[in-house]
Amino acid sequence: MEKITRIFDIAYYQAENHPIDKALVTKRNGKWNSFSTKEYLEEANRMSRGLLKLGIKPNDKIAVITTSNISEWNILDIGILQIGAQNVPIYPTNPQEAYAYILNHSEVKYVFVSDEEILEKVKAAKEGSQIKEIYSFIEIEGCKNWEEVLKLGDDESLQEEVEKLKKSVKPEDLATLIYTSGTTGTPKGVMLSHQNIVSNVLDSATRVPFEEGTQKALSLLPVCHVFERMLIYLYQYFSISVYYAESIEAVGENLKEVQPTFMTVVPRVLEKAYASFYKKGNEMKGLKRQLFHWALNLSKKYEPFRKNSFLLEFQLKIARKLVLSKWKEGMGGKIELLVSGSSALDPELAKIYSAAEMTTIEGYGLTETSPVISVNTTDSSLFKIGTVGKPIPNVEVKIAEDGEILVKGPNVMKGYYKDEEKTKEAFTADGYFKTGDIGTLDSEGFLKITDRKKQLFKTSGGKYITPQKIEIELEKSPFIEQVIVIGDGEKMPAALIQLDFNHVISWAKHKNHGFENDSFEKLSKNQIVIDRVQKEIDEVNYSLGNWEKVKAFRLTPDEWSIDDQELTPTLKVKRRNVIKNYQYLYDSIYRE
Repeated sequence: MEKITRIFDIAYYQAENHPIDKALVTKRNGKWNSFSTKEYLEEANRMSRGLLKLGIKPNDKIAVITTSNISEWNILDIGILQIGAQNVPIYPTNPQEAYAYILNHSEVKYVFVSDEEILEKVKAAKEGSQIKEIYSFIEIEGCKNWEEVLKLGDDESLQEEVEKLKKSVKPEDLATLIYTSGTTGTPKGVMLSHQNIVSNVLDSATRVPFEEGTQKALSLLPVCHVFERMLIYLYQYFSISVYYAESIEAVGENLKEVQPTFMTVVPRVLEKAYASFYKKGNEMKGLKRQLFHWALNLSKKYEPFRKNSFLLEFQLKIARKLVLSKWKEGMGGKIELLVSGSSALDPELAKIYSAAEMTTIEGYGLTETSPVISVNTTDSSLFKIGTVGKPIPNVEVKIAEDGEILVKGPNVMKGYYKDEEKTKEAFTADGYFKTGDIGTLDSEGFLKITDRKKQLFKTSGGKYITPQKIEIELEKSPFIEQVIVIGDGEKMPAALIQLDFNHVISWAKHKNHGFENDSFEKLSKNQIVIDRVQKEIDEVNYSLGNWEKVKAFRLTPDEWSIDDQELTPTLKVKRRNVIKNYQYLYDSIYRE
């Protein structure tokens, strides 16, 4: 292969340069089932031929909706793309009205689903759409199965047509429509070309220390999200075996089974894993507990690339042997690199993981930028904790006068589908994409995100508040699982807080408060709990200016969830929805 220019070229590049026995691996019925590189491409070509039999033409749209990541997603993906059609991945947790909007707006012809629940949502949403048929990846009574399309593809006489269509696909052609789940507003169909995503794969490849054909990655984040999808293509480029985690709940078990060397995560995943480790250590007694906290405090002083003093390095060596190695073992024992994206990562957390020899680097990007704009790496000149790294090659970043991050490069989207007005609004007059994020570039060229432009708000007294900065500090508290700082147009900043239920129960038990068996709702109204959370807020307020101190807060009576539209599929908080769902708590702060 002369050059990779289309997404499907990546899989063929793997086949020509370093084919592997376990290219894609999914767990079913307690057993890990794999596709080799050869089998992966054979099945993809069968799918292409089957789709042609169904009458699929270049530029037709096919939706794919799966509850968890599966190998079949990738097989279908290549099958769609190499005949010039487009893949429209949809978040499974979208409400029915979003399903209806996306299926209709994108003019989808066929839909592939993973289970009965999604099937029912699609059936309810398909009225008025152009959908001809729905196929399931598993056996569901009354639903056609994707094997039927593969069987249509057994007719190898159509392979010549597949090859002809492959050659006709150009780098600038549309490859996928990704509808942003977003934290506000109606979903927008982001148009990404083959060139957008391929350029991002190849330019990101310079920032990761992968060794071709020797390593394993565990994929946890939804593959319908462009961050994980691009990383899957990057793994394929380096012939890394991709194991799909069963779910967030099963990830601990999957880590031990697979023993991956790499994993992409979002901050909430890292925070939850750390909280679990912290809880176990904090429950220890005597000397063991003292050693645990000593090791953690050392980790918080960690600096990468041997910038620590000789004494600290010596102490960390002991801390790893006695404490931190147990944590790493709990995460499979072989993790070398964790790449975090989607939202801001607490620098202290990055230090703790990295000190435990699970180097944690942060990157930055958006769906509209395919997604990576910048990322840290394990190279000392390209890694600075507390930043999202330097822009990747061929991507230009500049900061507007109001602090907004502006981006230009081959990774920037073609535009929003059927929406010229919003497309025009998304770019500056000189062609830079407006990210909507506020940030700075330091003297060494490292990018730091300070807040979302839309999340900055002004109190009624005229003072500007950057909520993200305050939220990151509050979420360091083991008592706080989620938080949003509110107060736009109000007299003062306040907060809506979701408790870390497990920690509160453990704390109550340790303190003999006698309410460790209470419900989430009851705990949120318990004055002892409220007073304890106030102490956590007071500590954060101490370092804030008077205008930005959190003057009031309310504890929500239940956990924020994806299903209730309070979190995106990558666990980012949907601020507007949280306020809407807890409007009565908001009003109790500002209206009573």
